[in-house]
Amino acid sequence: MITQPRPGGPAGCTTSSWLKRSRCSLAKAAAPKRIAGWKLSSSLATPLVQEAFERAVKLWSVCPALHHSDRGVQYASSAFRELLNSYQVTPSMSRKACCYDNAAMESFWATLKTECFHDQIPLNLKHAQAMLFDYIETFYNPTRLHSSLGYLSPIEFENSLSFPTKRPTI
Repeated sequence: MITQPRPGGPAGCTTSSWLKRSRCSLAKAAAPKRIAGWKLSSSLATPLVQEAFERAVKLWSVCPALHHSDRGVQYASSAFRELLNSYQVTPSMSRKACCYDNAAMESFWATLKTECFHDQIPLNLKHAQAMLFDYIETFYNPTRLHSSLGYLSPIEFENSLSFPTKRPTI
């Protein structure tokens, strides 16, 4: 993934959608590897990715310059492209039949399946949402170490950078 960072902001955002029988959308900051926004739904409709992106925007002080995704119709929809445009974020999509374009997100899905859902199948959507919350918000972002981040968690890495993670309250 190649992204052009904005001064004072995360380098880029990559997303993908898929999780067992449910649909999950994640917004992941490329440099700190933090899952900044996520949403689980029974539908793969555009509001799923819109809400995940909006959650991420609330966390970031500066929107990424680039949003990279797979070729899902929800990312190509005019409503989602208008949302990106309203934040002055350039959309980017994987090339057809090229899994390497979205490798960072595909790697996360493999990690999620192994570490969060390894031998458990969620009973229902609510149970899957609770499992995701526990994994992302209490383990992956604040605790899980990444060798590519100097053996820091995504939150520790973000805190070591010069840009704030929260938008100022006006």
